[in-house]
Amino acid sequence: MAVLKTREMEFLRAHEVCRFATASKGAKPHVVPVVYAVDGGDIIIAVDYGTRKLKNLRENREVSLVVDEYRPNRGLMVEGVCEIYERGMEYLRLLQILFDRFDFYRRDPWGEGESPIIRVVPTKAVIW
Repeated sequence: MAVLKTREMEFLRAHEVCRFATASKGAKPHVVPVVYAVDGGDIIIAVDYGTRKLKNLRENREVSLVVDEYRPNRGLMVEGVCEIYERGMEYLRLLQILFDRFDFYRRDPWGEGESPIIRVVPTKAVIW
């Protein structure tokens, strides 16, 4: 059964920036804004090598993210587990989703092994 319902998917598709939370194996939190795309019921995010978020993801695959608006006060919180892709057919498919969504990625494209892509598989969602 899909975790994200129609209303939640519509909210995700209407936005492109979230606050993305990771935690180290010692549970030290780290939150950063990132752009994302949607693939079915999953959330796709490109990350850079050498970042705290990638180090945390390699230690602890559990993540959270929030997409919200101040006026009107609406938002979506998603908890999930991430998968990391660096090469291969699935990597290339996810990369194309990001290129299709974001002009700035198309202007400065990259390929396999240059920037990991993560897929967040939601386990819980709360919308308000």
